[in-house]
Amino acid sequence: MRLITIAIAVLLLLIQYPLWLGKGGWLSVADMRGQVEQTRLETAQRLARNAKLDSEVRDLRDGLGAVEERARYELGMIKHNEIFVQVLRKDEQPAVSMTVPPPPPEPKDKTKR
Repeated sequence: MRLITIAIAVLLLLIQYPLWLGKGGWLSVADMRGQVEQTRLETAQRLARNAKLDSEVRDLRDGLGAVEERARYELGMIKHNEIFVQVLRKDEQPAVSMTVPPPPPEPKDKTKR
């Protein structure tokens, strides 16, 4: 009787092995679910980044507001007849000097008399 009980226990363990540790076992499935969830998170982040880039591209194509904003903040440009004021904290250094180009010459009125 004792031998039969040991044999049944061993067979039960052999049957359980593929369920837990085999190719399609519970541990493998749990690991794959984690990988799928990680991939979904990365995909969501990349979709958000792509949407942001797409809106920026559309704005650059269609509107001049983005071009003007980039010219102001990245290149330090200002409009004609506009005054640039920079407020500094105590330990802060001034930004790169922003020079205003001279205004374009006004067209001369040439009329024939």
